[in-house]
Amino acid sequence: MNNLRKIGLSALAGSLATFSVNAADLSVSGSAAVTFSDANREFGSNGNGFTMGDSLNFSASGELDNGMSITLAHEIDGGVLDDYSITLSGDFGTLAFDGHGASSALGAVDDITPNAYEEAWDVVDTNGATTGGTPTVINGSGADNAFIYTSPNYGGAVIKAYYVNHVSDAAESYMDFAIDIQPEAVEGLRLGFASADHTVATASNREQEETTMYATYAMGGFTVGVQASDLDDTTANSDQESIAYGVTYAVNDDLTVGYNYHEVEFESGASLTDQESSAIGASFTSGSMTIGGSMNTADNMAGAVATDREGYEFSVTFAF
Repeated sequence: MNNLRKIGLSALAGSLATFSVNAADLSVSGSAAVTFSDANREFGSNGNGFTMGDSLNFSASGELDNGMSITLAHEIDGGVLDDYSITLSGDFGTLAFDGHGASSALGAVDDITPNAYEEAWDVVDTNGATTGGTPTVINGSGADNAFIYTSPNYGGAVIKAYYVNHVSDAAESYMDFAIDIQPEAVEGLRLGFASADHTVATASNREQEETTMYATYAMGGFTVGVQASDLDDTTANSDQESIAYGVTYAVNDDLTVGYNYHEVEFESGASLTDQESSAIGASFTSGSMTIGGSMNTADNMAGAVATDREGYEFSVTFAF
């Protein structure tokens, strides 16, 4: 996105730790969108169906007297403060303190199989239905006021770690990590792994261990990918496994179409059946405008037998 404005400041507003900033740049970027959707066609009309998306991102950045850089970012979304963070960067990589809005290391890669609009399990939900829920995804955990470290690029490998201190009285601190590898020797190949081990705040303080691994490969106009995830739970009959795959094809520099699939298998004895989701999507970009959409289905949502949903979403987005 292009900066609308840059202003030289004598110092960053307020005091950031014990550092001083020689000068700072203030930039503003944003996006606006009109979306038409129905998250569950089975249960009739979604009312008007049209919604508006709007986002303004304000960023103040500058160099500290020790050579490192700091960035303060705020997002105004829907007229209210949404995401906000402080990021310190240098030769060590970046260390962010996220007040609100960021994904955990595992959550950021919960499904990176190729798609032209959204993941297979996205778009659909109950939309007023009296039964069922939202699709199940193995995606770690997280909370506000988290630390996020991202390493420098080591020959195509980047390590990310996420930490939240003492999530609640009933749960321990949460931490996960991920490694993403795009080897310089193999153009188009991407490999990754992420892991989390944490306590879920319930009456029994159940322990969960989640892992995911993925691989994608781009060649010509095609990009293909596969991802496998696993959740081990100390509560009986609560383990889960998932598999996802997707393929996209860039028809030209502007138009991309794709198909992706996601399946969750619940542990035998849980009285649940496999959840299966799929999506067909497309996106077209012209300058700062993107037109995209997806038709999604989810069968046996959250493992509930015959809880099947169909939904769609189409949008026009402008970036500035």
